[in-house]
Amino acid sequence: MACLLGDDRPSMIRCSTSLWSADLGNLAAEMRRVEPFSDRWHLDVADGHYVHNLLFFPDLVAQLRKHSALPFEVHLMVTDPSSWIDPFIEAGADIIIFCHDASPTPLKLLQTIRGRGKQAGVSLLIDEPIELLEPLWPQLDVLTIVGTAMGIKGAGMDPRVPEKIRQARQIIQERALPCIVEADGGLRRETVPLMAKAGVDFIVPGSLMFRENPPEMRQWLAGLPSI
Repeated sequence: MACLLGDDRPSMIRCSTSLWSADLGNLAAEMRRVEPFSDRWHLDVADGHYVHNLLFFPDLVAQLRKHSALPFEVHLMVTDPSSWIDPFIEAGADIIIFCHDASPTPLKLLQTIRGRGKQAGVSLLIDEPIELLEPLWPQLDVLTIVGTAMGIKGAGMDPRVPEKIRQARQIIQERALPCIVEADGGLRRETVPLMAKAGVDFIVPGSLMFRENPPEMRQWLAGLPSI
């Protein structure tokens, strides 16, 4: 299942599995357990300032890199994302996503990441509209639509998420862009079908992967209707 981004939409929703929801004391074993049912790994990075968490620093990512050949997607929830690009590339990141409001120059930062030979993305908070992306689309490989308050686990999906996915999907299709749309936060059995119908490409399952039966979950995901 390992792949990065293709030119076409996948035939089914894919999983960027969030290691934040794994047993953090047994990460290598947890990765082996769910890797056959994952397409890539989502690693949340938090600096204790942008959000009140401390998560997945570069040395830890470098150690985890030894345990999987799947792509590593690093989501920077930090106040100064530009300073963390090179450390996480050196640690083994394949895709780097940063929060739109955390950078005063998001276009330049996207160009910097892509100039390092990596794929680049931005995440939009619940209250941030799709219109913010207008200058960025040509440089976007990944758009992550955040469905809950940033840095919070276990919260429900904001009801505006499916519409934001639809808006992004329409722009991508009309302009024939290679960008994929990813949903992160509030993923439940009752919310993922809404995201599928809206046109999401990837979801970021945490408890949906680690606390359920992974093969059964992927079978259920494959059967969801999408656009």
